[in-house]
Amino acid sequence: MPARLQNDFTLRTRHARLRISDSGGDGTPILLLHGTGSTRHAFRKQFESALTSRHRLVAPDLPGHGESTDAAAPELDYTLGGFTGTVANVIESLGLNKVVVYGWSLGGHIGIELLQNPAVAGLMIGGAPPTSKGPLGMLRAFQPSWDMLLASKERYSDRDVLRFHELCFPHGSDPVLAEAVRRADGRARSILVKSLMRGDGSDQRRAVEEAHVPVAIVNGRGEPFVRLGYLDGIHSPALWKGAPQVIDGAGHAPFWDQPVIFNALLGQFTADAAAFAERAPVRAARSA
Repeated sequence: MPARLQNDFTLRTRHARLRISDSGGDGTPILLLHGTGSTRHAFRKQFESALTSRHRLVAPDLPGHGESTDAAAPELDYTLGGFTGTVANVIESLGLNKVVVYGWSLGGHIGIELLQNPAVAGLMIGGAPPTSKGPLGMLRAFQPSWDMLLASKERYSDRDVLRFHELCFPHGSDPVLAEAVRRADGRARSILVKSLMRGDGSDQRRAVEEAHVPVAIVNGRGEPFVRLGYLDGIHSPALWKGAPQVIDGAGHAPFWDQPVIFNALLGQFTADAAAFAERAPVRAARSA
């Protein structure tokens, strides 16, 4: 079946005016959350796929990114809690019940914070290792390199823009995604990393290991930021297929580099999460 034509609109929240793409439809909704310095347009290959014939795809530009406005209160809205609150507003405003969240990089960390949201039926993350609180937890999960400093740098030179874009899309992308890096509010990077270093938010490793809904971890074999070996040490009954999934021929953005493989995994995970959500109330009633 052909892909649906997407609808683009602006949602006003107390955090920012958010630009959102929505494929519509009655299928299980999938909320796609982009990473730092990116935009909802990074998910073009999902919106152009057969996923839209079975699911309702929704992708917002986060505050300070893409076509959304900068945050109304940067010191609050650019923290992990602030971004999570913004996305929770999107879920509520659009009536996304039993939604499956795919979070990439920053979007993945937001997704982990959303695991306690009763509207979330499942979470897939990529480029976003579930870390324990504080600097030591982050060091264990991320690969140390000079390039990692770009994640917290407020002001980008032209060279920084090019380098960050190449790290995210080493196999090529398009001018829209390169321009998104330049457009992004640099305060979002610096404030967010300070927030994470302070230990704001949940213990994300524990949140994943104790999750009550299915969680999938999907990364590219060439992931430049995350220690893939670290992910192998995460054990949870909720972990989809019992182990992290790795896509060959892909880097930080497997949904862009290998969309056919990625879309198949996302579709299968969404079906499994929806089936789990249908069984969950029965299980709860039996255990009561």
